[in-house]
Order: sequence, then structure tokens, then C-alpha cells
Amino acid sequence: MIAISTRAWLFTIVSCCAPFCLSAATGTATQTLSAQINAIGKLSVPSTVSVVNSGTTFVAYTGNLSVSYRIRSTATTGSGTLSVKATNDFTPAGGPSIAGGMLTYTCSAATLGTACSGSRTLSTTSQTSVLTVGAGVCTGGGGSCSTNDPNTVQTSFTLADNPAYGTGTYSAVLTFTISAL
Repeated sequence: MIAISTRAWLFTIVSCCAPFCLSAATGTATQTLSAQINAIGKLSVPSTVSVVNSGTTFVAYTGNLSVSYRIRSTATTGSGTLSVKATNDFTPAGGPSIAGGMLTYTCSAATLGTACSGSRTLSTTSQTSVLTVGAGVCTGGGGSCSTNDPNTVQTSFTLADNPAYGTGTYSAVLTFTISAL
């Protein structure tokens, strides 16, 4: 039997002549970072809302909807709006008619901006106002921002109960739009 023994040796050679043994080079560069922060808006609503009758003969149907929104308007000349439009009239035929002026709404309790005043008639042809905001407003706290996130506004719908309506379930699609400048 042959036995072989190996040994590894580590040698470190340090050669340094002062004052150059620890010299290093450094550099510095600067860069300007800019961000264009624009006016913007975002909103959300529940997927459905129902109007119900209190059970009294031919008393209007009513229902409430809370609209949640976030908004930022331009500092000095900006503004923002939240509006609603009926995308279509009630279906199927034979029931209430938005186009006939049977569906109205009021706005209240806006946590940012000014809710619409008085009763508004919903339209199938044009947007109608729910809320307005002025310049330099925003959602989310800090500076001139509202501390609420999201902000909300309440809308209360009233559908006239006409004896000419056929019985059944009717539906219409409402489209809310938010814009910010």
C-alpha cells in the first residue's frame, strides 16, 4: 500500500510602498429627476341599486347610492366634475320611462367638493351633475387634500309610480363619469 500525503500552502504576498498602498478613486454625478403630476379622477359604485316602494298606493319608489371617488385637480385653474347619465331607458317596454322624466335624484353629504343642489331629472341624452370640485383639491390627506380616501357623495333616486306601468321587473343602466382638469 502506498500512502500519498498532500499539503496545500497559501502564501499571501503583500507589497506596498507608502503612501500609495491605500489610494482609491471616487466620482460623483448628479441627475435631475422630474415628474409631471396631472389632474386625475377615479370612481366606483356598487354593481346594483334598487328603488323600492313603501307599500303605499302610488307613492314613489326610492333608493340611495353612495358614489366613491378620488380626484386631484390642477392647482390654480383646475376643476372637477362627477356626473351621471342613463345609458338606456328602462327595459322591457311598458314600464317607467327615464326619457319621460320619471326618474329624478338629489345629491348630499359630499366629503370633498359641492354636491348638486335641488332635484335633478336623469337624462338618456346628456350628463347631469352630481358633484363639482374647484382648483387645487385632492383626495387622501396632506396639504389642501381631503383626509378621506376615498371621498363619497350620496345620491338619492326617486321613480314616480304611475298606474299605467305594467307589473314586472324593469332595469336601466346608469353611467357615472368623473373628470378632472
